[in-house]
Amino acid sequence: MTIMTAVLKLSPVFLMAGLMISGMDALLAAPIATIYAAIVAMVTEKMNFNHLLESAVENVKEMQLVFFILMLAYAMAECFMATGVGASIVILALKLGLTARTVAVTGLLVTAVLSVATGTSWGTFAACAPVFLWLNHIVGGDVALTTAAIAGGACFGDNIGLISDTTVVSSGIQRVEVIKRIRHQGVWSLLCLVIAAITFYAVSVGFGLPTEVGSATEAIKQIPEEVWVKLGEARASAVDLLIQVQNGVPMYMIIPLVLVLIVAVKGIPTVACLGLGIISSLAFGLFAGTVESVSSFLDLMYAGFEGAGSWVIVMMMWVGAFGGIMGKMQAFAPLSKGVAYISKNVRQLMFWNGALSIAGNAALADEMAQIVTIGPIIKELLEDNVEGSEEDMYTLRLRNATFGDALGVFGSQLIPWHVYIAFYVGIASMVYPLYEFTPMSLIKYNFTAMIAVGSILLLTLTGLDRFIPLFKLPSEPDVRLKKREAKEKYPSAEDAIME
Repeated sequence: MTIMTAVLKLSPVFLMAGLMISGMDALLAAPIATIYAAIVAMVTEKMNFNHLLESAVENVKEMQLVFFILMLAYAMAECFMATGVGASIVILALKLGLTARTVAVTGLLVTAVLSVATGTSWGTFAACAPVFLWLNHIVGGDVALTTAAIAGGACFGDNIGLISDTTVVSSGIQRVEVIKRIRHQGVWSLLCLVIAAITFYAVSVGFGLPTEVGSATEAIKQIPEEVWVKLGEARASAVDLLIQVQNGVPMYMIIPLVLVLIVAVKGIPTVACLGLGIISSLAFGLFAGTVESVSSFLDLMYAGFEGAGSWVIVMMMWVGAFGGIMGKMQAFAPLSKGVAYISKNVRQLMFWNGALSIAGNAALADEMAQIVTIGPIIKELLEDNVEGSEEDMYTLRLRNATFGDALGVFGSQLIPWHVYIAFYVGIASMVYPLYEFTPMSLIKYNFTAMIAVGSILLLTLTGLDRFIPLFKLPSEPDVRLKKREAKEKYPSAEDAIME
């Protein structure tokens, strides 16, 4: 394979990345890139169209379970936001009383739990920003510190939540179960959250912030009418949640979340966990009066199915087709050989997979685009270059899935031009116009993202992940690079790419 041919085979990835960076929606970028990839495959590999179509369809078929999980996840997110499950979490936390020294820490923890319950970082931030920014105003806290705290916490559930679309999609691409993926990274994620909470509190104390207690009800009352209108246009479910926080909901509405977490920990299949969450939120919602009728509840499920089907699932189908064609013409083989050549062991190769994930996120400025574009690349890098038992290879795929999600979601919090940052700055500016928010307002104190991104790369490279339960990667000789054969065949990296 010549360098020109290798670049041509990778050019569909560059095309998709360029289209997304230009602002084109993935629903258009993915089909265009897929069609172009098919043309490249026919030119370089002399494949006929029917053969390529079969490869694309076969790859999409392998993702069918992911589609059902995504639809149920979106439906459960709508149900939790509207029935009072999300509001009960916020109310429980705010009953403890907040001061300027604890508002950032509490905001971090509340948004972390709420994002796990709802599966959406954007929805969590939109719902919690009005509460905590106005609470911060009342108690005299640091605006930038509190904003960064709720931004980082909102991403926590997007990285580890059972119903998060990024969790489901990243796991599906690497062909691992969502439950096993959550178990793999669970202790690490909680440690990151705890360390971040300690850091936020220490910084709050270091700033010498006051200790007067504030009221959530008073904070919500201070939200201007025009803010309510704009927030309703941006995220209607966030308005419902705020109203429930203001009016109050029975504390037993937190039970559906607890049930889902319990069965998830016990290893119940993801679809069953989501089904239990939906049914229990209906039952408790009817009893509490937060659900008017079964018909209105079905409307929530419909909205969830529609949200998944109108964008995420369609996008995933196109990306699956794209991956099938790219795999058929072995487009990532040169990159795979290049990484294998510079990697001296499996840990180094996995580190480079993480580096590719964060680099792709910065280039595409969109975490989902990074997951679906870089995900297949790091999947092939692992499969083409590492050998070991099925169990050990599965563990490595779990880490790949965690890379895609964690470095996508948390990495977004450290990239000034990322769509996450743009959305958060927009919401924060809208709900709290007394402060001029900039991307650095969310980045400079986002200790959660800094700790998560830095630690996963460092732990992977050094092998210190062995001290974290369930997070340890298998080591040589249980897993090993197929490098000796590659070196004998390719005396240099240039030859590896040329072959």
